[in-house]
Amino acid sequence: MARKTTAAKAETRRQAGSVARLRPSEPAAGGPKHDQVYRILRDTLISGRIVPGRGVTLRGLAESLDVSPMPVREAIRRLAAEGGLVVGANRRVYVPPMTAGRFDELVRARTLLEPELAGRALHAIDSGRLDRIRMADDDIEAALANGDVEGYMAANRRFHFEIYTAAPSSVLLPMVESLWIQFGPFMRAVYGRVGTAILVDQHVRAVAAVEAGDETELREAIRADILDGMSIIGASALTSGTEAGRADLDPAELTPGPSAAKM
Repeated sequence: MARKTTAAKAETRRQAGSVARLRPSEPAAGGPKHDQVYRILRDTLISGRIVPGRGVTLRGLAESLDVSPMPVREAIRRLAAEGGLVVGANRRVYVPPMTAGRFDELVRARTLLEPELAGRALHAIDSGRLDRIRMADDDIEAALANGDVEGYMAANRRFHFEIYTAAPSSVLLPMVESLWIQFGPFMRAVYGRVGTAILVDQHVRAVAAVEAGDETELREAIRADILDGMSIIGASALTSGTEAGRADLDPAELTPGPSAAKM
C-alpha cells in the first residue's frame, strides 16, 4: 500500500512539473477562480504550449495552478465545449486530433468571420492602436528574421487582436477566439518543426489598409493572410502525424514563452 501511495505522489509531482510552465508571467485578471483558470489554459492553447497528442491529468493541472480540481474541471469543460480540449476515458486531457474535415471547417470559418470582424473594427482604430498594430508587425518581422517561433506566435496574435478588439463584438469575437483555441496547438507544432524561414509577413497590406481607412482592402488582406498561413499548417499537420500518439506531456516541450496578449 505504501508503494502505491508513493507512486501516486510521484505521478502527481511529475504531472505538476509537466504543466508548471503553463502559468503566465503575470497573474490572471480577477474574477471567479474557474474563469482565471480558463483564461490561463485558453491562452496556453492559443500560444501552442500544449502539444497535440500529449495528455495531462486534471490533478496535475490543479497542482500546477495551485487550485482545487473543481475550477480546473469547469475550465476544461468550457474549453472542451469550444473544441479546444477533450477528456479521455482515462481522465487525461488532450488537444483533439486534427482531421482534414475539421481543418477545412476551421479555415472556412476563419475566412468568413475574421475579415468581417476586422471590417467592423476598422473605423474604431485610433492612432494609439495603429501604433500598437505597427509594433506587433515589427515584432513579427524580427521573429521571422531570428527564427523565433514563440515570438512569432505571440506577435501574430497581438497583431490580429489589436485589430479585432478595436470595436469588440459580443458575438463574433468569442467565435473567433474559439477558432484560435482550436488551431493554436497545431500552428505551434508545425512552425516548431519546419521553422519560420518558410513564413512571409503578409501583414503589410493590412497595415496599409488600416492607414488608408479602406475597409474592403482590409477584409481582403486579412483573408489572404489566413489562407497563406493555413495552407502551410494544413500541408504539414495533416500529413506528418502531428495528431498521432497520446503520450504524457514532456516538460521540455512546454516552453514558457511570452505572456499572451489580453483579448
